[in-house]
Amino acid sequence: MPRPDDSENEPDPLALGQSAASQLGGEWQVDAFEETERAEERGEREEEKSNRAASSPALSPDRSELPPSPEQLVEAMLFVGGHPLTATVASTAVRGLTAERFHEAITSLNKRYCDQRRPYTIESRDDGFVLAVRPAYRNLRERLFSGPRETRLSQPALDVLSVIAYRQPVGKVEVDAVRGTDSGPTLRQLVRLGLVTVQHRAEAAVREVRYGTTPRFLQVFGLISLDELPRLGDAQQV
Repeated sequence: MPRPDDSENEPDPLALGQSAASQLGGEWQVDAFEETERAEERGEREEEKSNRAASSPALSPDRSELPPSPEQLVEAMLFVGGHPLTATVASTAVRGLTAERFHEAITSLNKRYCDQRRPYTIESRDDGFVLAVRPAYRNLRERLFSGPRETRLSQPALDVLSVIAYRQPVGKVEVDAVRGTDSGPTLRQLVRLGLVTVQHRAEAAVREVRYGTTPRFLQVFGLISLDELPRLGDAQQV
């Protein structure tokens, strides 16, 4: 879990791409799949010319032995998780995967998920893409995880988290002023839980660090972005 003094050591997005490549079983390249596809097409044309009997089974390569398609590779990287997947990161894991092919794969996968009525989709987040549960199924996340999380987050922790979520980046002094009490221990707890992280280090002009929420905060509360946080007007209408 992130700690205030660890934020500068977060993994480089390009390094994540190399890590994804190793988890996928080595180096993949788009050209290998396309060359196999072209070989299959040539083989099919040869079969048509041979005028074999209709009852004879067509000889074709075992699909399980074919190299994965660009769509399969992009889908696998999305399932690996981590930071939102970008074309730049994906291209470090798959040689020959251009930005255009990457976005075509995202579009094709989303269309397939929609046609098959899958409970998940690929969403745009922070200049990249992530696999996410569709809104209609997010209540299942709450049923699965809300109990343990509620027991771990006390009311003071929720109060501090709320101040940070709405005012970020915000320093401890401001959080203390809003709550009227010391928030140091609670801040450290939220950092350990991975819900809060340091967004700005202390500088000469500003002698305190400033905190903000993390992607884990969005996942825990079922949000796509901070724009989905309830506004004061929404709360008054409830």
